[in-house]
Amino acid sequence: MADTIAPEQQGVPLLRRPWSIAAIAVGVAFLVAVPTMPGAWTTPSVWAVVALLGAFLLTESVQWDLEVGKQTVALSPAEIAVVVGLVEVGGTWTAITRVVAIALVLSWQHYPPAKLAFNAALAVTELCAALAVLSLLPPLDITDPVTWLSLVLAILVTGLVGMVGVGVAISVSQGFPGWSFWLSALPNTAVGPLSVVVGVIALLLVEENSWAWTLILPLLLGFVAIFRQSSRASRERRTVQRVYDFARRVELVTPDEAGTREIVSAVRELLNAERVALWLPPYLDEGPQLVVDGEGGLHWYAGPGDPDDLVRRRALAPEADGPVLLSAARADAAELAALARRGAREVLGAPVTTAAGEPGYLEVCDRRSDIVSFASGDRGALDSMLTHVNAAIRQQQLLSQIRHDADHDRLTGLPNRQRLAVEIDAILREDPAGSRAGLVLASLDGYTNVTDTLGHGASDELLVVTAGLLREHAPPSAVVARMEGGQFAVLLPGLSLPATERAARRLREAASTRASVAGLDLEVSLTIGVAAAPVHGSDAGTLIQRADVALLAAHGSGGVATYHPVLDQQSLRRLQLGTELETAMAEGQISVVFQPIVDTRTNDIVSVETLLRWSHPRYGPVPPDDFIGLAEQIGRIGPLTDFVLDRALDRCRRWLDQDIALSVAVNLSARSLSEPDLVDRVRRALRRHGVPGELLTLELTEGSVIEERVRNGTVLADLHALGLRLSMDDFGTGYSSLSLLRQLPLDELKIDKSFVLGMSTSQNESFIARSIVELAHNLGMRVVAEGVEDEVTRDLLTHMGCDKVQGFLVSRPLPEDRLEGWLLARTGVRTAAPGAVHRRLFVRT
Repeated sequence: MADTIAPEQQGVPLLRRPWSIAAIAVGVAFLVAVPTMPGAWTTPSVWAVVALLGAFLLTESVQWDLEVGKQTVALSPAEIAVVVGLVEVGGTWTAITRVVAIALVLSWQHYPPAKLAFNAALAVTELCAALAVLSLLPPLDITDPVTWLSLVLAILVTGLVGMVGVGVAISVSQGFPGWSFWLSALPNTAVGPLSVVVGVIALLLVEENSWAWTLILPLLLGFVAIFRQSSRASRERRTVQRVYDFARRVELVTPDEAGTREIVSAVRELLNAERVALWLPPYLDEGPQLVVDGEGGLHWYAGPGDPDDLVRRRALAPEADGPVLLSAARADAAELAALARRGAREVLGAPVTTAAGEPGYLEVCDRRSDIVSFASGDRGALDSMLTHVNAAIRQQQLLSQIRHDADHDRLTGLPNRQRLAVEIDAILREDPAGSRAGLVLASLDGYTNVTDTLGHGASDELLVVTAGLLREHAPPSAVVARMEGGQFAVLLPGLSLPATERAARRLREAASTRASVAGLDLEVSLTIGVAAAPVHGSDAGTLIQRADVALLAAHGSGGVATYHPVLDQQSLRRLQLGTELETAMAEGQISVVFQPIVDTRTNDIVSVETLLRWSHPRYGPVPPDDFIGLAEQIGRIGPLTDFVLDRALDRCRRWLDQDIALSVAVNLSARSLSEPDLVDRVRRALRRHGVPGELLTLELTEGSVIEERVRNGTVLADLHALGLRLSMDDFGTGYSSLSLLRQLPLDELKIDKSFVLGMSTSQNESFIARSIVELAHNLGMRVVAEGVEDEVTRDLLTHMGCDKVQGFLVSRPLPEDRLEGWLLARTGVRTAAPGAVHRRLFVRT
């Protein structure tokens, strides 16, 4: 028997409707039965017919269901009864008793009438095919081996006719079912001959001794029981395999909305369901999310998003023990109403654990097959899947939180400089030729004085007030961001330069007010610089830089200034710095400083990070980001990298000469990884100084390793092959994913100091740091926390398993002469550990 006919739907062509297909099947059965059945008429005893009916009832009630999408091929050992019937009562009575048995069994199993008619007609057609085959062969004699072969051939033809009939019905109603359907039906070819063997043995024994039925009946019952148990075991094995496949599939999902949809789709495929919905509560700055995967591109339906829904309320109840199952066959009025609003016959509902602790909700509606329904095994499968679903959702939300925190200001909740640049570039990329956007940079007047006089708490309060004023008075389409210190930015999409200037003046006037801060009535005023695209630049970096130039000019021109090339003193400064870069390295203006890194468990100094400093004779200290970025732009990053690498390895060599093992860490810029001779230069530097590779760590930024040419190239693997260690610096501020971390040959993650500085006062920061530590350890990496400035933060990091720390608590970055003094004053020397070659330094406490 088979699940062949989809539920009748409005608008379905007449030929594809269930009763149409059933009528065609009945017509075919009648046409083949008329010439075949009269010749197979016999007059058996009533008891023989009753016994055959009992055999058919027993065998037809035991099924082995094989689901193929909406189709379910149901195998049964009914061929045993067919063999006995053909030999003992003839073809006509065999057909009659089987049709009666099918009608009784399918009615008891609540099959639709159309399916009952189709399966009864198919059974008659199968028997007619068997009789046609037997009519071409010698008469049946159960003691003759030729008869045994005849019966095998007849049953094989029966199975073939049944398979073809089911396939044709599926093709007519729903389209060609695919080759997987035909492959899944192949077990019929094994069940048929085996049933012939059982039937022939039973008949031979009865032929020899009529009391043999007392032995055959228990044997037949045992065969049926084994068939039933094998069916159950087969389904459980398939479920376990599908759960395993599901777990592997969910591990690879992307941490975005597409990944969530992939999870929902995987659940639907595993349980062969009509529809699956996943509801997630609001998270960060996103609202609640409802993802539905179902037939016909369905995107929404009632129930999962309703907190008062019966199924959802039961599934999320604290006393719920596993997934909740509702079925129309056993539902009360309230449950039937909950099913009706979904248009479903049965529903599985289960809670989902999110990273924030607020529960989500997963709902599965209806098996695609209306023969097989959800059972206890499916509840267990869903329960097993929930472990993987919960892990995947938490992973996605953790990465979302890391990314959210990476491009938002924690104090005001506004986008930060990085996010602003992304927004600007997105607007300008939409229409490179015609896109317009205004950029307003606003500096909070007196911010530094408030900080110095009233402290950081008061200045933070003032920043929050200013952020609120800008959000309130900026146009709805504007993007308000906080840059750094007391500086804000307002991006105005679609505005020309004159419109941006007018908007900037309105913003300054609206934000000029008085606010109560730290018990004092303070005046809020802004100084504003204006730039606009495309007149002042066609990318985020240029636009921000030129707005910043205008902001510098605005301090002496009435509070608002617009960029003009005359104001661009910063460009002249950068040009001069670029021409002096190599001279500065040769004359010692650019130097290397060292910051110790300490093992949290042993207090050993395990490494020092080398950092660059430039003391310019005219401009004073030049920030590293300024001249390193400049070196990348003018193509001089290679010499700068070699300079710091040479100084670092020279210092490491001198420690080795003192029999002390202390590794050095060197930062690599994104541009350096693209240089074709990088690996050779690092190899030569190690050989030149005689330093083993394991005493060198190269620190990479997230942005550099996610570039396609780096991921698809071999530079990281080639560097790692030198024996050195690779560390991902400032983790959490970029866009790396778990799948990327698994692919790269990284040894270490460095938690960005923005997550570390607030750990002692922010539970959210501690949660992020702990998650990164656990993530790194699960991937076989060690973890370094930078920016550790107090004992409370160090203790928290040590407790959560962070391997190393660096920051002002240990030491500020020190020039070489002061580093030596610090080492003499603050450290001791450990003797070499058993099996180790060199001694170690440790910080005295």
